Amino acid sequence: MGVNPTISPRFQVLRMNIKDYMHSLGQQARDASRAMNRASSADKNRALLAIADAIQTARPELHSANAEDLQRGRDNGLDAALLDRLELTEARIDAMLEGLQQVAALADPVGEITDLNYRPSGIQVGKMRVPLGVIGIIYESRPNVTIEAASLCLKSGNAAILRGGSEAIASNQALAKCIRTGLKAAGLPDSAVQVVETTDRAAVGELITMPEFVDVIVPRGGKGLIERISRDAQVTVIKHLDGICHVYLDEFADPGKATNIAINAKTHRYGTCNTMETLLVHQSVAQRLLPDLATAYRALDVELRGCEQTCQLIGSAVPASDEDWDTEYLAPILSVRIVDSLDSAIEHINRHGSHHTDSIVTENYTLARRFLTEVDSSSVMVNASTRFADGFEYGLGAEIGISTDKIHARGPVGLEGLTSQKYVVLGNGEIRK
Repeated sequence: MGVNPTISPRFQVLRMNIKDYMHSLGQQARDASRAMNRASSADKNRALLAIADAIQTARPELHSANAEDLQRGRDNGLDAALLDRLELTEARIDAMLEGLQQVAALADPVGEITDLNYRPSGIQVGKMRVPLGVIGIIYESRPNVTIEAASLCLKSGNAAILRGGSEAIASNQALAKCIRTGLKAAGLPDSAVQVVETTDRAAVGELITMPEFVDVIVPRGGKGLIERISRDAQVTVIKHLDGICHVYLDEFADPGKATNIAINAKTHRYGTCNTMETLLVHQSVAQRLLPDLATAYRALDVELRGCEQTCQLIGSAVPASDEDWDTEYLAPILSVRIVDSLDSAIEHINRHGSHHTDSIVTENYTLARRFLTEVDSSSVMVNASTRFADGFEYGLGAEIGISTDKIHARGPVGLEGLTSQKYVVLGNGEIRK
């Protein structure tokens, strides 16, 4: 099979070599993971700051590579939203530098021993936090994810194999060069972070079926990509499928808080997984809150799709279909349902939500506690916008993604989510009798 003429030849790997190529990356990553496991916090922080220095120095090269990606994207008909995600502006490069510095400043979880207790036999038993090993990350569009993923994997003592989207291949390879420079400067193996150089989709198929080399896969992208990875992977997957997030305006909601949160949760950004897609309103406050909210949404060109009661109350709303309650719009569209109780709101969220992020607006402590307890999502909030469901906002630095799984990592996955625990036993010659 020949090369793809739309991609620069230096990024081509022939299909017949994909398996060997990916296994080579895997072996190098496995070897590097052992070095990363014993790397000191000082060495890891030195690498992160050296990567930042390399990026700062390479700004002209980064802009040139990104311009190549943008032009190819325009030639291939990428829409404006995707081109925006692809662009490396000065502000986004600055944000990458800030992110590296923030991760370097975070406490290193590796080696932490907790729950150390004496047993009747005389031994001490505790748990030590350890790296996962080799993490494969598959993502689309945004080149800054390359640095976010690399920084978190490095600080948590893991090796990483990063497979970005084909549309960002030149930008990602330019960033990969900066990462290698930083790792070498800190005396760490430059194979600790490897960015896949081929755009061939067969590379993804190999990456997710190499359990001898890869310990965890993290897919970041559209629902189709994540479903495919979850279905076909032969290694553990940390995933979220979509972000169908809710805000429930309770009968005891403060009107000012309710309005501000409902507007922000939907309109702060439309294309993020923590954006509200369904607004639930208690029937006792619907008449008071919804007309003004509808006016505010209309001013921002947000289309409202409502239940029968909502449509009676808001003339501009269109009837919602059954499918609307299960849809992540990622667009200026909002579903609205009037409910008769907290029970109804919780039932709706647990049935139609994606277990991502849901919020209640209320001044009633008892109802707030019930909401926190009974809503089955990775982040549950009281009197706050769903847009706060983010690793940076949670104090985790950057994030590798937001997991809706229930085992191992749940919610924004930062340093701790990229580690595991093993039992450690400290003795003084004790033997079991």
